[in-house]
Amino acid sequence: MISDFRSYFTHLECSSGCGAGPFDPREAHFLCPSCKLPMLARYDLAAARAWKKESLTDRAPNMWRYRELMPLIAGDEPVTLGEGFTPLIHAKRLGASLGLDRLMIKDESLNPTNSFKARGLSAAISRAKALGATTVFLPTAGNAGNAAAAYAAAAGIKCEVFIPQDAKQPFIDECHLYGANVTLVEGLITDAGRVATATAKPRGWYEVSTFREAGRAEGKKTMGYELAEQLDWTLPDWIIYPTGGGTGLVGMWKAFAEMEAIGWLSSGRRPKMVSVQTEGCAPIIRAFGKGEETAGTWENAHTVADGLRVPRAIADFLILRTIRESGGTAVAVSDQQMVDDMKVMGREEGVSAAPEGAASLSAARKLVADGAIKKHQTVVLFNTGGALKYLDLLRS
Repeated sequence: MISDFRSYFTHLECSSGCGAGPFDPREAHFLCPSCKLPMLARYDLAAARAWKKESLTDRAPNMWRYRELMPLIAGDEPVTLGEGFTPLIHAKRLGASLGLDRLMIKDESLNPTNSFKARGLSAAISRAKALGATTVFLPTAGNAGNAAAAYAAAAGIKCEVFIPQDAKQPFIDECHLYGANVTLVEGLITDAGRVATATAKPRGWYEVSTFREAGRAEGKKTMGYELAEQLDWTLPDWIIYPTGGGTGLVGMWKAFAEMEAIGWLSSGRRPKMVSVQTEGCAPIIRAFGKGEETAGTWENAHTVADGLRVPRAIADFLILRTIRESGGTAVAVSDQQMVDDMKVMGREEGVSAAPEGAASLSAARKLVADGAIKKHQTVVLFNTGGALKYLDLLRS
């Protein structure tokens, strides 16, 4: 039981700065009712300075060790399967091959359901349960659906998953394993989203889609807290992150700001954030290169990495803002590079990497070759999921 704690969760507010709100966290809120953009969870950070990092010493090694700055209200119990506090591996052999002294891999494949999606869905479904939801729904490319189904099962809540009909069979089978109802939709995740919304709205289901409620970004931000704790309250020079919907990138940047505000980190020294996408679906790379504030839709999106086949991210402006504020960049890689680097990460470091995770290594190669990343710098690659659902790529 972790319900006996000081919650600093105060309200939700629009991420666009449109002026709407604040919104009561004891009620269900999704997109901003004024501008229809994502809302973010906010906390009393001045009061949270009383919360000391030394309190973490005796806590369980999962993401809810940071519960004071998570979207829980005192008395709430999270829906948890032990997600978080994944290994940060010093990839010495792989680093040596790139000429880097401190190359790290944050291995999110060891989360429940084999991906980083466990973090966001644990938080989102915890909020859904606290607010009395009986059915949750989402469109998904695969891993998010698996996580939603698992956490809904743990919460005793029904789950409706909408997924492109050409999704890999293991993703569909795993949703069924946890008792979810699966609807196959012709097209991409954006098409699944339209069908999901049309189906769910008249039924009053609770939405747990990317950035359409505040919990998923809060779950993903814990990756930032963990990095700081695992690096003895410092931050790396670079974070290289495969980007579909972008909750992790935006969430970690939010975490760094929170830790600075409560005195856990020195102000001003944050990592350069790198968004990685594929050549067949690169809306963020295109917008970043053009200096645009939003990314629009990528036509004819195609890639073997299901999690990166996101033609439009609703929080594109937050992703681009994060990259620019950090002094980072955006890099596109090919499908073949990703598949090759899945094998390299397995062979050199014993890491089971999905193509999305391998894309971070492919991007690091480019940044080293361009001279952007220096030998002595600390670089963290995010392996966002395991290879087991993508074994067909290795055979082909």
